[in-house]
Amino acid sequence: MTRDRAGSRIGEVFVSVRILVLGVFLSAGGLLHSAGTDVLGVHKQLAAAQEVTDKPAIIELSRRIVEADPQDSTTWETLARTQFEVAEYDRCTATLNAWANAVKPTPAVLDDLRGDVAEARKDHKAAERYWRSYIMAGSEAIDGLEKLADLCAGEKRWRDAVEFRTRALALDETAVGRIRRANLYLELHEWDKALDDSDKANALDPSDATVKERLPKFELLRKLIRRIKVLDAQIGKSQGAAVLWLDRARLFTLADQPELALTDCRQAMNQVPGMMRARIQTAEALLDLGLGEEAASLNVSYDLARDENKHVNEGALRALGACDAQVLQNPGKADPLILRAKALRRLNQYVLALADARVALALDGNSAGAHFEAAHALDGLRRTKEAMSQISIATELDPNDPVMWYYRGLLEAQRADFAAAIQSQTRSLAIRESSVALLEREKCERRTGRIAEADADATRRNQLPTPQQ
Repeated sequence: MTRDRAGSRIGEVFVSVRILVLGVFLSAGGLLHSAGTDVLGVHKQLAAAQEVTDKPAIIELSRRIVEADPQDSTTWETLARTQFEVAEYDRCTATLNAWANAVKPTPAVLDDLRGDVAEARKDHKAAERYWRSYIMAGSEAIDGLEKLADLCAGEKRWRDAVEFRTRALALDETAVGRIRRANLYLELHEWDKALDDSDKANALDPSDATVKERLPKFELLRKLIRRIKVLDAQIGKSQGAAVLWLDRARLFTLADQPELALTDCRQAMNQVPGMMRARIQTAEALLDLGLGEEAASLNVSYDLARDENKHVNEGALRALGACDAQVLQNPGKADPLILRAKALRRLNQYVLALADARVALALDGNSAGAHFEAAHALDGLRRTKEAMSQISIATELDPNDPVMWYYRGLLEAQRADFAAAIQSQTRSLAIRESSVALLEREKCERRTGRIAEADADATRRNQLPTPQQ
């Protein structure tokens, strides 16, 4: 009887255990089903957030999904990329580490993203290492190849950049890719390859924005390519000839290739640091690139005089170069510096003109021309009082120069000293009659109520030929 009861008790316990285990399984199934329903709902919310580009919501919803389903690589990538886009680099790195721990084998795209983070942090070596690993893992990692091409170009590793760009084009030939490789060939001075790529880009997609922007520049280059190749050969034979580098830089400027022009100009500046033509052309390239602060560091102002094509006039550059040569050939002489100050003044570069005028004055304090150029430069810098002092000395040293008296009259008129201005213009006219001096005297006469004299000057002025001063 006792054995039967014991057996019965054991049977009851066994049944209870089975019921309990079944209940646990049923409960677990319900929880799993519930969790699956919740994740599905979060996925729908994530899709809605992505449609409106709600990045904080994308990050939070993606985080919830990967916590519930750590094997979801697609959502891991969404989370990491969004964190990267909002510059949360530390959190992005933590996400990448968690993703790598959760999913095996580790997805190759992690190296791509790690490279992005490293590049954003200016760690170019690490970025290159990660991207190289990425392209090795994926045979069609076009984006990784393009990133490596851009990185190498940023470091002026043009050959490496061309290699990566070529590999990307082999996988996916695009008009933009062709243009980008053409730009790299320009840096290598492989002109025919560059022009060939630009032609093929135009054939692939002439409506592409990048093609439409860059193609006219390649066409300008094509027109000048023979002259450029001649200079290439001359520079190859005479690397130290700064003028040749500047002549080629001038052609690059005309071809709307300021990056190439800047490279050649800097080469010339390194060869002859005191060469003002090299300084002006360097600054022109910098200004064309929107680097006004760098141009200012060369003491070249933004209002650099340009012609109707928005380039510094070639004649002005050659005149400046001739002055450079005279300064170099005649050290310790004031006159070449005075002539160069004048050339710089005509380019609206008053700081540089004043520097040359002051050196000339240090060499010859009694040079009327040096005082005259100093006055002009100071006036250009709106230091009228100082300019007035310099022009007064100039006219005292050379009282027979009509241009100096004329300019003195202009400065006096600027200071509203019309009586003195009339006297200065009268001195100028006594030495040499000119319509410009008559005009300035006429203006001052009208300002002082001397109408009859002003009318007489106007009549005489109309009888004279084109202005001579």
